[in-house]
Amino acid sequence: MSAGRLLSVLLLLQSRGRMSARAIAEELDVSVRTAYRDVERLQGAGVPVCAEPGRGGGYRLLDGYRTRLTGMTEGEARALLFAGLPDAAADLGLAAEVSAARLKLLAALPAGAREEAARTATVFHMDAPGWYREPEQTPYLPLFVDATLTQRVVEARYRRWRAPQEVSRRLRPYGLVLKSGVWYVVAATVSGTATATAATYRVAQVLDATLSDERFDRPRDFELGAYWASYLADFGARRYTGTATIRLSPRGRRRLPDNVAPEVVRAVDATATAVGGDGWVEAVVPTESTTHACGELLRLGADVEVVAPAELRRAMADTVGALARAYGVTGRA
Repeated sequence: MSAGRLLSVLLLLQSRGRMSARAIAEELDVSVRTAYRDVERLQGAGVPVCAEPGRGGGYRLLDGYRTRLTGMTEGEARALLFAGLPDAAADLGLAAEVSAARLKLLAALPAGAREEAARTATVFHMDAPGWYREPEQTPYLPLFVDATLTQRVVEARYRRWRAPQEVSRRLRPYGLVLKSGVWYVVAATVSGTATATAATYRVAQVLDATLSDERFDRPRDFELGAYWASYLADFGARRYTGTATIRLSPRGRRRLPDNVAPEVVRAVDATATAVGGDGWVEAVVPTESTTHACGELLRLGADVEVVAPAELRRAMADTVGALARAYGVTGRA
């Protein structure tokens, strides 16, 4: 028998009012028989739980009775930040704590405010991952949560994009960031007695991780939000290394936001000039690389033409030619 579960039953009755044994069992993921026993134990402990038989009956607390046993555990307090983000809480291993913390919060509210909070929760939902992408698997995310909060070094094996792809790192995690459904850990690398400046690691790329007993002190002047803003600005500056001149049809311009990065869309809006009288425009857009720009612009099909640079124009033509040959197209009929 779990004292924590008995408290959960008590708080459920306090926050929800009348509940059947089946509803209690479903809420706490126990059997109906266990729910009956828990209610009997509460009654035996002097809690005024009233049983109301019949079709619309169930269990409720005696009118006017309220418990003040709503103190939160450390884990539940941590979980409060994710009370409106159930998927993020599950990723972090805090799903149960979020549920318990939310229940305690509701139980502590007066009836009117409790009903309003419950009503509000039914009309908002957050789905962090982007479209056309499966959620990433992050089995080591709870470990990094623990390491960040307890300030312990993590021994990790990490897969990166450049060679050598698999590297070993001793990390001092400073914080975690959820960006468009992708989890990142901001951490400093420890090498011998020297500690490098903070860097960003994609948690899904961690191949193996072990939490050590070695402690570290988080820099007093480190602020996660400021670091992330600076990281994004730097990433944007490093991301685009060149420009391209393109022509877009009216339909291509309408399709642009669904197929390219926002920076490209803004560049088109800022530089577009009309060419001819059929609605086509010419614009200068930023590019990451020839390969990336080719793949991105080909999504627009015949609604885009690359004017320059010549290297990108050739890459587009070569790709289209390869597609034509693959489909047995050698020329116009």
